[in-house]
Amino acid sequence: MQDRSVLGDPPKQVEAAMSVTQVKIALSGGPAELAPAHRSVDSGALENTLKIRHGAGYEHFVHGGEFQAVDGCDIAVFRWSHRTKIAE
Repeated sequence: MQDRSVLGDPPKQVEAAMSVTQVKIALSGGPAELAPAHRSVDSGALENTLKIRHGAGYEHFVHGGEFQAVDGCDIAVFRWSHRTKIAE
């Protein structure tokens, strides 16, 4: 990967392994015992369904673009969408 940020300078090699930004999240809906846990996910996960193992299944949560301010920080809100059972 090359950085050509300054025109006329020779290209510099940029570190290929970039750090992934963590985003704090809150869960809304679903089993009550999942909601109070402090969680964070990779920023790329905001576009995907979040799947959390719970009991004999998985609880699925989606981010619809909603954020809420908590202690001066924006927290991504994931809303419960459905539950699936673990295949046996």
